[in-house]
Amino acid sequence: MKKVIILSIITVIALFSVSTNAQSAKTIKLEQTTGDFSVHGLVLSEGDYVFEIANNGVDHEVGFVIAPKGHTDQAHHIKEGYVKEVVKDGKSSLTNVVKLKKGTYVYFCPLNPTPQYEIVVQ
Repeated sequence: MKKVIILSIITVIALFSVSTNAQSAKTIKLEQTTGDFSVHGLVLSEGDYVFEIANNGVDHEVGFVIAPKGHTDQAHHIKEGYVKEVVKDGKSSLTNVVKLKKGTYVYFCPLNPTPQYEIVVQ
């Protein structure tokens, strides 16, 4: 019985921690147009981020990729940075929480396609 109570308490604490981390993430809103992002680079502090990607006038679904600069093949994509659903024209979608550490990353859309824009994390 004690083990069940202890496991229950640990589970509640773990769920609270996950919820708290998600709430402390900053949201970055980015808009895609045909072959482009409206924001051509970001300078951010280390931390947790959620990216909201909007499709403004692209006549097909778009996505979002974050990867370390110079390592943009799929094996190095930051999977949490994928949008939860591909984004149709006039809609937006969120990523999961992305933990960014100091360094340089790029973001782009292979479906649109767009250039690769830098995220510098200080």
